[in-house]
Amino acid sequence: MTGITGISEQSAAAAAAARSTSSAKTALDSNYELFLSMLTTQIQNQDPLDPTDSSKYTEQLVQYSSVEQQIRTNDQLSDLLQVMASSTASSYVSYLGTNVVASGNTTELKSGEASWTYDAGEGGKARVEVRNSLGAVVYSGDTTLSQGRDTFEWDGRTSAGSQAPDGEYSITIGRYDANGTPSVRVPTEVSGTVEGIEFTSGGAVLTVGGARIPANAVISVNRS
Repeated sequence: MTGITGISEQSAAAAAAARSTSSAKTALDSNYELFLSMLTTQIQNQDPLDPTDSSKYTEQLVQYSSVEQQIRTNDQLSDLLQVMASSTASSYVSYLGTNVVASGNTTELKSGEASWTYDAGEGGKARVEVRNSLGAVVYSGDTTLSQGRDTFEWDGRTSAGSQAPDGEYSITIGRYDANGTPSVRVPTEVSGTVEGIEFTSGGAVLTVGGARIPANAVISVNRS
């Protein structure tokens, strides 16, 4: 099995940079038009008996050339960023059908099975809460966490004793502190097969087991 780790955030970064460059270009274009208008007006209204020194025109034309060059450079940079964003987006397509591990607390309950990986550090007693897609707590209870990394498995049984329907659920694990309060947040990870990819303004979003996971939250990708 080949592993790929450290998924890049280039897609979102390139898109943001492209938007920034576009705004800067708009401002430069506006300044360029204003500069050209002012220079033309100055030439038309100069005193024929006391014309402007040609060296001043030369200086202004150099400034004009500098502004024009800056606009062209920004155009080229914007094109380059668009190519980078497109290339990065295309690379995400290769993750379809692969197994990923990502930082997060949302996964899918399917046929009465759902699981989350956690890293409890020193372990100990903790409070677990599972919420449905509407944010309502459907299960809560105490558990003893193993030291280090382990998996919490949920069979879909609610606190009321009924079976929760298949769907998207999120988990919160709080280890009890010295005062007996479950205030120490335990980080969790989710895993599954990438079934779809959506490209949004904020970057790529993967569909994993019915749950939506930002691509920049992915820790590793495994191809069997």
